[in-house]
Amino acid sequence: MTKRTHKRDAEASRRTIVRNAITLFSQKGYAGASMDELAKMSDLNKAMIFYYFKNKKGLYEAVMHEILQEIYQTITEENKLHDNPLDELEGFIQTYASFACSHPYLPALLLKELSDSGAVIPEVLFASMRKLFALFSDILRRGEERGIFKDVIPMILYFMVLGTLNLMVTTKPLRVKAAQLDDIEVDTCAECDIDEIADYLIHKIKLMLQQEER
Repeated sequence: MTKRTHKRDAEASRRTIVRNAITLFSQKGYAGASMDELAKMSDLNKAMIFYYFKNKKGLYEAVMHEILQEIYQTITEENKLHDNPLDELEGFIQTYASFACSHPYLPALLLKELSDSGAVIPEVLFASMRKLFALFSDILRRGEERGIFKDVIPMILYFMVLGTLNLMVTTKPLRVKAAQLDDIEVDTCAECDIDEIADYLIHKIKLMLQQEER
């Protein structure tokens, strides 16, 4: 076997592990994901997984990076179809909402990373998160330059968007449970799907950004 073939096989094995890990983490979360099951899904022995990724945490970081990169690339490609920051902002929110819904463990793990002030976010995750924020900021900047958006503070708006979507995904079981209780009458949005949530968020954010400052 030539070195080039060996390298190609190694890259293919690594990609297979990451893609199967995305499926496994999405179905069972971080704690429930078994490396034995992942090895079986990937048709590799467990030692091979730990050859490419030092431990489960290293694998999870690679998976998170892969998904964030895919979100970034999807939004970037979609933005090429638009010439209006309003449409680009809508695409950003819808794309993130779709990924958060299809990878439900992602929002919970992102919230954990951001809230754990005693730990350092892994460099690969920090870089991916920073790129996503830069993309969001650039949409808002161009909208402000063209007079479409007003009174823009990117970081606040970014956390409004991602924070809302992440929390709505992670709190779904809790909101459903609360809706089933009859002691207090509250609307927990238990029946809201991710598209409804994204559309509501888009509508409110657009109103905020287009409202004249008083």
